[in-house]
Amino acid sequence: MEPLLPVKPAGTPGPAQHDLRLVFQGIVFVLFTGIGWEDLPQELGFGSGMTCWCGLRDWQTAGVFEAIHRAVLDRSNAAGLIDFDRVMIDGSHVRAKEGAPRPARAR
Repeated sequence: MEPLLPVKPAGTPGPAQHDLRLVFQGIVFVLFTGIGWEDLPQELGFGSGMTCWCGLRDWQTAGVFEAIHRAVLDRSNAAGLIDFDRVMIDGSHVRAKEGAPRPARAR
């Protein structure tokens, strides 16, 4: 997973970058527990809630989480851990194609 996390280029102005693994763990902690970003305890060492929220925003925009998901699926498939007989597409997560034909109106 670590190669998929974007690294701040050297010489970029601003504060030093936090440990990316800890920021990722902070993001997962907030999303799993449902606590507010501002309520993330500093004692856990993940950085501030704002740091984790900015990481989530930036990484989502950069497609990091999609790349992680793809990597997990590829590794799981290569290891034979996915049973495709039990795979189902959830319509709430699949976008409908724009311009798809609409059913005729009932008269």
